[in-house]
Amino acid sequence: MMDLNTNTVVDIQLVQSNEVGGSCHMEKEGLTRSLALLESRGVNLDCIVTDRHPQVQKFLRERKITHYYDVWHMAKGLSKKLEAISKQKDCEILKKWMKSINNHIYWTAAGSTSEPERIAKWNAILNHVRDVHTHEDPLYPKCEHAIRKTTDKSKWLQADSQAFNKLEKLLTNKRMLKDVAKLSPHHQTSSLEAFHAVILRFAPKNVVFTFIGMLCRLYLAAMHYNENADRPQAETEEGVPLFKISFPKGRKGECIAKPQKTQPTFGYVANLMDLLFEEVFVNPTPYTDALLAISVPEDLSAQYEKPDKDELIASFVSRFKRGAV
Repeated sequence: MMDLNTNTVVDIQLVQSNEVGGSCHMEKEGLTRSLALLESRGVNLDCIVTDRHPQVQKFLRERKITHYYDVWHMAKGLSKKLEAISKQKDCEILKKWMKSINNHIYWTAAGSTSEPERIAKWNAILNHVRDVHTHEDPLYPKCEHAIRKTTDKSKWLQADSQAFNKLEKLLTNKRMLKDVAKLSPHHQTSSLEAFHAVILRFAPKNVVFTFIGMLCRLYLAAMHYNENADRPQAETEEGVPLFKISFPKGRKGECIAKPQKTQPTFGYVANLMDLLFEEVFVNPTPYTDALLAISVPEDLSAQYEKPDKDELIASFVSRFKRGAV
């Protein structure tokens, strides 16, 4: 759980799949535990921004908690569907509009104050791609951009074309309009994605950790992120802001410039060392009790019967062993 106003990780819940009957239930269980903790501490939630996980949608709806969807996750899914349509016969023209439609979904979320207004602005893109900039919906009667005379008339879609019909079907289906209405106008989960990148440095996925070991590494990742989340942009001695060149995977070769941050600090390490030597070593009992109070689920392999090792070795046969010719 992250406070998007302060860009700070406020809670971490580690859930193992055998605690909840399968991996598909882990995300909801983690959210349930975090909300219970925040409520016990007297924290009042204004809203929650997540991806479009169905179980999370239902859970927050039943709890009557304002729920918004992250724009990046929705734009990512839409881009994949647009790319698939653009590869079909007579639909290649949609490749010219993919970036504009992607930008439009961000603008719709950020520039709207109500659900009907978001839907009105979202539907306006179907007129815009046909070079029509006035709309039937009174909530958004015309485009806000300056009307310019185009030099490339071939980019506009025709109302009776196959490309336009498939685009209209995709952008105005019932689920799409329902999800557009709930796009987050305030905050997005990009900071959370950045924190996930930090977690991979402390707990690589190709290394197996014990439950307590994993939990400790997650806490360390959170402390490192919270200390360095809002680092300023690095500058030269003359005060010129520094940038770095990046090739994001999602942009498929398109190069972008990103602000280069100052070097991270590690003040939390010194604080932990002070805590260890000044308090834990002096009186370890309360810390030992707190550690033992953590509910540790049994290993995933514990649900399987462990055979005799000697019998298992005796039954070993290599698939690549060849007999005498």
